[in-house]
Amino acid sequence: MATMISDSIDFSAYMDDTDAAHKVRSTEAFVDDVIRHFHAPEEQQGAWLPWPKTRTLIRLRRGEVTLWNGMNGHGKSLALGMICMGLVQQGESACIASMEMKPAVTLARICRQSYGDRRPDADFIRGFSKKTNRRLWLYDQQGTVKAAKMLAIVRYCADQLKIGHIVIDSLLKCGMGEDDYNGQKAFVDSLTATARDHDIHVHLVAHARKQQDEKAPPGKMDVRGAGAITDQVDNVVTVWRNKAKERAIQEGGTYDLKAPDAALICDKQRNGEWEGKIPLWFHSPSGQFIENGIDGPMTLLRIDG
Repeated sequence: MATMISDSIDFSAYMDDTDAAHKVRSTEAFVDDVIRHFHAPEEQQGAWLPWPKTRTLIRLRRGEVTLWNGMNGHGKSLALGMICMGLVQQGESACIASMEMKPAVTLARICRQSYGDRRPDADFIRGFSKKTNRRLWLYDQQGTVKAAKMLAIVRYCADQLKIGHIVIDSLLKCGMGEDDYNGQKAFVDSLTATARDHDIHVHLVAHARKQQDEKAPPGKMDVRGAGAITDQVDNVVTVWRNKAKERAIQEGGTYDLKAPDAALICDKQRNGEWEGKIPLWFHSPSGQFIENGIDGPMTLLRIDG
């Protein structure tokens, strides 16, 4: 399977923030960057999400932090599993630090999504392992990890393993209390600096505050914790599932046939020009979010050839 990053590694060399003093430079120093901003080839504009209809709307740019918001059980980790496989398909690399789930379970879910059905066969699993080796990594630690240690892990992944995308699942597992707003603000501030300085993309999972019900998706103002979190990150995307429709189907009730099963809601994209809602449907056998309710599961990873 994908390579594990054990908690037994000595991260001490990466515990201190080595951000250099700020540099003051004139406009000429940035002319090439400005030209790339307007005229960069598509592959230099950032990685895309696995859903084709999102390609011109949202990009995952190096040097940025995306906050993935949502209620419990609405599929943030499932969506990020698909996104990681989309990154692998593009030749990118990703590390998932899920302190809420064992690595084998995380990998089993992603493997199932890649297979497109409930139970991948042994040959597919072996092919999955071969294709994702040294492309998909996992940090093998459950429970709380202190903020300074988490930052060290991010720096280690970027510096030693040259990993381009780091998933932290979740903010609540990074050693700060829900009411430690100053600690959360400082952590996210350091995270954004680390992403920028190491030219990586960090995906930070956060939970939404409890709502009156699950009928309406939460917004960026509903992220649990310090309000400054959404101000500091570059992008805020909410994952929402239509639980009312799911219950109606399970209970034999009535529901809108045209209503989507889920949605990605982009509430903030600092270096992009689009914000809005992307409807998705849920393919239960594979655990995939798909583009419409007609087609079958998407091909997330080709293991042949």
